[in-house]
Amino acid sequence: MKTNLNLEALENEPRLLLEAKLKPIAGTRFQPTGFPDLGPAIYNLPDGTSMLLVESAQSMANRLEAVCWDAARGDLVAVLEGLPYVTVVDGNGQALTNSILEAHRLNSPYILEGKDKSFLETLRKELGVAATGPVDLRLLAKALLKYDVNSLLHGVFLAKDTIAGGRMRLPRALTGFIEARAVTVAPSGGVKNDIVNPSGDTKRGFGNVPFHREEYCGEITAYFNLDLALIRGFGLGEDVEQLLIALALFKIRRFLLTGLRLRSACDLELDDVGASVQVKRPTGFTLPALESLEKALPDCIKAASGGFAQPARTIVKFQE
Repeated sequence: MKTNLNLEALENEPRLLLEAKLKPIAGTRFQPTGFPDLGPAIYNLPDGTSMLLVESAQSMANRLEAVCWDAARGDLVAVLEGLPYVTVVDGNGQALTNSILEAHRLNSPYILEGKDKSFLETLRKELGVAATGPVDLRLLAKALLKYDVNSLLHGVFLAKDTIAGGRMRLPRALTGFIEARAVTVAPSGGVKNDIVNPSGDTKRGFGNVPFHREEYCGEITAYFNLDLALIRGFGLGEDVEQLLIALALFKIRRFLLTGLRLRSACDLELDDVGASVQVKRPTGFTLPALESLEKALPDCIKAASGGFAQPARTIVKFQE
């Protein structure tokens, strides 16, 4: 299929690597992601350079998915209309969640763990693999194309004993993360004031409560890795390959434009809008503008739609 996208430089290339320099939208400080029992992920390079993980790969997958969803209309953004995904409804038919917004995509318990096992049984039959024996990931890719294209880019692990003994998993084709280099700590703090009884019982939420916090300064870079070899390995044909590449680039472009408010104290923007995103590999590839991707995607979706479920949106009822 021919579109206005020029992807020829990606032919026979194993990876597309992109980088984008970021900065706080105001001031110099930012708040990184935190992990239970760890806090901020701080580490040093062999040369002693202090580094900080600002946003993890798993969190970035969720954010790249979120830019595809229009909360106001309760559906995909308009240019992605027609892409297959699974909607979960309650017993009254009211929408609860969907495979775009669920952290584990099709492996969401709201999709696979309800009383209604019809969709689970459909997956089990279409994947056609017993608890033992070789796993055919092309069958999994075909099923994901049919029910949730998003999972082809961000990966999925169908951890169900009834589906190939829990061995059906697909790695991420699109990986993103954000790091900061040469970081320094910006300590600060404050007090939660109680104007009625400053010496009240703080265990019950009364009284003045002082607190400290740590933010950071440093050189922030977002990294993106699109595994082109993995996408070709799905064996789904040229039209699907082009759709997946265009969709991945759309997610990256839109995230960098609209999705960089990661936390209240971590609101970022591109450091140099003119330079925008750097293509590190392969040489000779120019990243399409967001407008070009939005124009091309409806045609890409239509060309690949022969492998989609009909209708494209599959509805699963969840009741415990």
